Amino acid sequence: MSEQSHTAAFDGSERQLTDRIYQWLITGFALCIPILLVIISLEIGRAGWPTFREQGAWFLFQSTWDPNNGEYGVLPAIFGTIVSSLLALLLATPLALGVAVFLSEFAPPWLRTPVAFLVDLLAAIPSVIYGLWGIYFLLPLLREYVAPAIRGIPLVGDLPIFAGPAYGNSLLAAVLILTIMILPYISAVSREVLLAVPRSQREAALALGATRWETIRDAVVPYAKSGIIGGVILGLGRAIGETMAVTMLIGNVAQIRASLFAPAYTMAALIANEFNEATGDHLSALMAVGAALFVITIIVNAIARWLVWRVSRGNAA
Repeated sequence: MSEQSHTAAFDGSERQLTDRIYQWLITGFALCIPILLVIISLEIGRAGWPTFREQGAWFLFQSTWDPNNGEYGVLPAIFGTIVSSLLALLLATPLALGVAVFLSEFAPPWLRTPVAFLVDLLAAIPSVIYGLWGIYFLLPLLREYVAPAIRGIPLVGDLPIFAGPAYGNSLLAAVLILTIMILPYISAVSREVLLAVPRSQREAALALGATRWETIRDAVVPYAKSGIIGGVILGLGRAIGETMAVTMLIGNVAQIRASLFAPAYTMAALIANEFNEATGDHLSALMAVGAALFVITIIVNAIARWLVWRVSRGNAA
């Protein structure tokens, strides 16, 4: 065998070894993520187990949160988390879809990139900045202008959801700040799945005589529905887990009130406010709340990722 053959064989074996090492490294990096999730879940579950062992899941349905007397009812925090997240999703979804449709279907190339960049930039702003902006701008706006204007509308101002005094810190303030924070996530995912719709789908609708709006409504959006829903649920998961901005604006009162102007609580805000001073059963209760929040967030994000995967595989809704 010639020297060139020996050299080629050596180079080939060296490349194979390099490929195997590279494969092992990236496999190890990929496995770090599920391992980290398992470690987090085990640690949170271990710390919250005394509360689950003593009270079972019933503490999730009790209304009184009084650590001084050993009462750990999480229902007000669950109520605040669900209501604030769903209302924020209700407000953010049409805005985000409008932005996504505009950027994918109507915006000229010279405008599409800067607008998309500015929308995505909202996701890069730290939540504490949103909280500070809410304190100095949003709360005075709600207290001095929005609440009096709503109260002045006949019939609407008398609804239970607008009852009581408006001090600024309220469930409504948390809803509005969450709306702004989750909008870029829904918009980004929706924009990508709309751009992934085959061009033939649009051309077929136009060839049948559909207008541009009818093409978007009847051909493009239904095709990308799974991905859009995935983006919406991803935004929901972001809203459920948001902590700092909500803690600064929601009022942090463990109560269940129908009024949007009343202060409320969320599970994340409850943990953030009381964790530093918690010991014993109090700490275990907070960790149990964290375990419940962790499970909810994982489930919501898993559903979102599955729906996005469906549309990326080309499965029409």
